[in-house]
Amino acid sequence: MKTEKINPDKTAREGEYHKNQVRSVWCLIILGGILGIAVLLSLWSGSYDTPVSELLRGIVNRANDPKINIVVRNVRLPRICTAVVAGAGLGVVGCILQAILNNPLASSSTLGVSQGAGFGAAFAIIALGAAAGGGGTVIISLCAFAGSMAVAFVILGLSKFSKVSSESIVLAGVAISSMFTGATTLLQYFADDVELATLTFWTFGDLGSASWSQIRFMAVVVLLACVYFIIHRWDFNALLAGTETAHSLGIPVRRLIMTGMIVSCFTASTIVSYIGLINFIGLVAPHIVRKLVGNNHVYLIPGSILTGAALLLLGDLFARTAVSPVILPIGAITSFLGAPLFLYLLFKGRRRSC
Repeated sequence: MKTEKINPDKTAREGEYHKNQVRSVWCLIILGGILGIAVLLSLWSGSYDTPVSELLRGIVNRANDPKINIVVRNVRLPRICTAVVAGAGLGVVGCILQAILNNPLASSSTLGVSQGAGFGAAFAIIALGAAAGGGGTVIISLCAFAGSMAVAFVILGLSKFSKVSSESIVLAGVAISSMFTGATTLLQYFADDVELATLTFWTFGDLGSASWSQIRFMAVVVLLACVYFIIHRWDFNALLAGTETAHSLGIPVRRLIMTGMIVSCFTASTIVSYIGLINFIGLVAPHIVRKLVGNNHVYLIPGSILTGAALLLLGDLFARTAVSPVILPIGAITSFLGAPLFLYLLFKGRRRSC
């Protein structure tokens, strides 16, 4: 009777793989816990000081004080939901863009995708006269999507057809961002007071302006995008080994890249059209998660979703409480968070190439 020989190296690798799986799952649980704590802190913080138990009852409109129901349901809860949905969307978009372009510096803000969407929204408001409500919101979203896709095709062309380096793609993104920012400024010059006030929200970023209908639409878009990306998590893992390897595994690489880029741009443009320019969340979140779980998109994608939501929520918490009752612009807070990491990654990559 033959006995199967045990390969010690194979056993060790399987044990290490199982250990990494357990650690990654625990990391996701911890990130979910951090997000839950951030939600409670955001619900509790504010000028209207109330016990947490009353605030939780206020969510379902059953607080003892009717004022608490109004504060929670009309002020704090919409802001929290907007931050969670937008942060999750920006986090997962950054994760996918980094996988598609094989560039650790890629995100919707660093590549100019968000700035293109902001210009499209500004064009809709000023040139097309779209109002920031009702049917005008649809026009704003479509124009924002068109602006983001224009940038995406330029970046994708530089990456796949011109074969430029990762650093050059980032520099191209900076140039495109500057161009669209200048174009948006020119549009603001010809805007009236109402239009100019509306466009200011895209410059600063505002989590308190979205209505419940807009939050629901954003949530549906982000949810569908997350589901699509999670379904194709193994395909994005294959891309890490190169397009040739992915082709050999039977993955339609061109369709995966194009669909991923379109879904990412549509998600980013939807968020930008409602809350304005929020920079660097898509850059910071995936890198934080990558330090914890590695490059496996099975855990990297949900981790980026949780981390992006937590980062934007904590940034908004800081913006509301730092110089209370003044609310600082969230776009400035996230820029202070992401700019140092962007410079670190840029110079780290340059040292490796030297």
